[in-house]
Amino acid sequence: MPLGFIISLWILLESRGGVFYKQERIGKSGKPFYLIKLRSMRKNAELEGKLTVGMKDVRITTSGYFIRKFKLDEFPQFINVLKGDMSIVGPRPEVEEYVRLYSASQREILQVKPGVTDVASLKYFDENRLLGESDNPRQTYIKEIMPAKIELNKEYLKNPTLANDIKIMWATFLRILG
Repeated sequence: MPLGFIISLWILLESRGGVFYKQERIGKSGKPFYLIKLRSMRKNAELEGKLTVGMKDVRITTSGYFIRKFKLDEFPQFINVLKGDMSIVGPRPEVEEYVRLYSASQREILQVKPGVTDVASLKYFDENRLLGESDNPRQTYIKEIMPAKIELNKEYLKNPTLANDIKIMWATFLRILG
């Protein structure tokens, strides 16, 4: 709580726009919901594109660099978990623009609640860096990263056990600390 208070003050003092950022994402059964994060970009930054293209993205604030580095911007999603929109482990929720591009078989991942973390988040922990290095980040995401992440999630869904979820949560915790 003290760290959250300090970060909230930092965000408020650094730029206008509030502490939290809400973005519509697609959840279980294709139902939209608002994902909550700590705001790490300038106000209205999403108007310049939904993908973050590396830590050098000029839309990211100074506090945003810090909270993104340690994935602290993700903590408010536990509010989404409490509301029932998300679970702790499950496929990360996507924006409608990209869900519309899913094939019928890729839509299988929409049969479960999205999660705060998943296997794909671990494998693509440096996704922002990969996109930042791309000549065409949107196409790199659509043609390479998104399909690979969906396949990882489909594989996870074949055996969604508590033991697997605990392994994913522990690996996520260690990756953030590392």
